[in-house]
Amino acid sequence: MNKRYFETVDETLYEKKLDNGLQVCLLPKPELTKTYGVFMTNYGSIDQSFVPIGQTEAITVPDGIAHFLEHKLFEKEDRDVFTDFTKQAASPNAFTSFTETAYLFSATSNIEKNVLTLIDFVQDPYFSEQSVEKEKGIIAQEINMYDDQPDWRLFMGTNKALFHNHPVNIDIAGTVDSIYTITKDDLYTCYHTFYHPENMILFVTGNFDPEQMMQLILENQEKKSFDKLEEIQREFPEEPDYVKEKNLQINMPVSIPKCAVGIKEPNQQLQGEDYLKRDLLTDMVLDYFFSTGGEFYQKLYEEDIIDNSFFFESNLQTSFGYVSIGSNTNQPDVFSARVQEMLLSTREMEISEAAFERMKKKKMGQLLRAMNSLEFIANQFATLSFKDVNLLDIVPFIQKLTVQDINDFLNTWIEEDRLATCTIQKQTVEK
Repeated sequence: MNKRYFETVDETLYEKKLDNGLQVCLLPKPELTKTYGVFMTNYGSIDQSFVPIGQTEAITVPDGIAHFLEHKLFEKEDRDVFTDFTKQAASPNAFTSFTETAYLFSATSNIEKNVLTLIDFVQDPYFSEQSVEKEKGIIAQEINMYDDQPDWRLFMGTNKALFHNHPVNIDIAGTVDSIYTITKDDLYTCYHTFYHPENMILFVTGNFDPEQMMQLILENQEKKSFDKLEEIQREFPEEPDYVKEKNLQINMPVSIPKCAVGIKEPNQQLQGEDYLKRDLLTDMVLDYFFSTGGEFYQKLYEEDIIDNSFFFESNLQTSFGYVSIGSNTNQPDVFSARVQEMLLSTREMEISEAAFERMKKKKMGQLLRAMNSLEFIANQFATLSFKDVNLLDIVPFIQKLTVQDINDFLNTWIEEDRLATCTIQKQTVEK
């Protein structure tokens, strides 16, 4: 077991890559009462086309299967795993994103039992034709519920405007039609390919003894056998750098229109420090120009173009990336024009050394505050590990960034053909 101390964040990490390929990371915090564990696989909704383990030809599975699989893993032949956690005074949950699926719990007691429950239920799939058919109706209701939510429709609509072919333009849960084509065999194929220990990470943080915890996990894994996994071959369709649709409008029964401007990141297949640098610079630039304390926000707010629903977010991944800037607005055309004008103007801007130092300090402060959360540490560490980035190394990495880095980024960040707008308009009612 490797032990590393990270001075800038005052944390000690214990880590070990097991013989079966599983990466185990432990971050003890004996001063706390709570413990949080996450078992995450490098597999999300976009992983639709791949070569299954033990095969040579690529297949394509139905939309929404990663999310469907997340639901089904909790259900065993004789019980629901949620009940197991509840009996052990733990709060379990799970989530599926475009790129990861995670299973988690938090608890203040029975920590070792809960860790073993987490590992064992994820590594012991049970799918029957009857239970799969039953789940389809449940997930169909979930999909219909999201389809009625304007904020979700704005989010997915922006992605549909940005991306031609990449599956990030498909709802994580799939469609009602697609989930009804999922079979038990599909689930097992995806499970055995992507839930191999080599493609997963277990991160536990909180109040426990790291030596005992590592031994407990090691003994658990030594009792199990897994087929050998070569590197997973994932396939994605060719995706142009320019957007699919400059303006996408969705009509819904909303009281006030919603609008978002999307920025499509060029597909650069970034990993490690290259990925981290672009991700950080994107976040810092967005905060610099669009934060609620900034001049741009204040002007739009005073002119009644936006309200306090205004948001900006970025999502940079290995095979895609996007930024979304949006708000409720009674003037969606004006909002879109002003945001795009602001974005295009950044190509001619230059940030001063003093301003960039303030940006760096703010970013480090945000990160250090976030690290008071066990959930943030565990989830972010696990997610970033799949991109060869260590969360605990980010603060010193920020310190090394230069004003030249930020200005080089600004000069190439925005291109007009990589901007798109999605608007949720009031649905007119026919009399």
